[in-house]
Amino acid sequence: MAVIDLANPTLFLRLVNRVLPWLTAATVLVFAYGLYRVAGSPDDYQQGATVKIMYLHVPAAWLGMMGWGLMTVAAFGTLVWRHPLADVAGRAAAPIGAAFTLICLITGSLWGRPTWGTYWVWDARLTSVLVLFLLYLGMLALYWTAEDPNRGSRAAAILALVGAVNIPIIKFSVDWWNTLHQPASILRMGGSAIAPSILWPLLIMAVAFTLLFFTLHLAAMRNEILRRRVRSMRMMQAQEQAQDYVEARA
Repeated sequence: MAVIDLANPTLFLRLVNRVLPWLTAATVLVFAYGLYRVAGSPDDYQQGATVKIMYLHVPAAWLGMMGWGLMTVAAFGTLVWRHPLADVAGRAAAPIGAAFTLICLITGSLWGRPTWGTYWVWDARLTSVLVLFLLYLGMLALYWTAEDPNRGSRAAAILALVGAVNIPIIKFSVDWWNTLHQPASILRMGGSAIAPSILWPLLIMAVAFTLLFFTLHLAAMRNEILRRRVRSMRMMQAQEQAQDYVEARA
């Protein structure tokens, strides 16, 4: 099967139905192993046990940004290439990305209270992530409240492209401005600043959450395709009934 064949929703559904059970199983297994490693990881010498919030906070932050990146690619597919599944992919990613971004904000606040002495500060990193969450809410509003689904999808695609400017701001905010948020600790020049006993559980949990993201995304895309088919069938049925009514009155 060529990649271009996946543009056909029917073939895509067949692939999803085959892949999704295996992806779900892999997600469960990696999560189980990751939680085992987290339970055995040591406390931080400064932060104590509160450092374990990181195993949820960091993957949520990564996936919140990744979700918007996925929607940006889908926006190009919608506006430029008119790919049949591009809008489906973007619409399915929006609520998942919003959920991970919200988790990032909540866990960051809980982590900040014992570390910084406050739940919230208006520094560049926290503010830009909050902006990302508000952009997600705007995407959901365009998808869910637009009277014309096609116009709503195009408006959402434009917002995805505009909002993509915020992703590098989130990434490099700790380098461009003085913030309370710590700088990059994993991907940086000179190697990771995190001890291997903490770093490996974090990476495993990141893989687990990434698998969860794609599991939820594929399931949401499948549901969206089926929902659109049901909607099309109902519209065709309504048109046939209206035509039968007109012919009966003639």
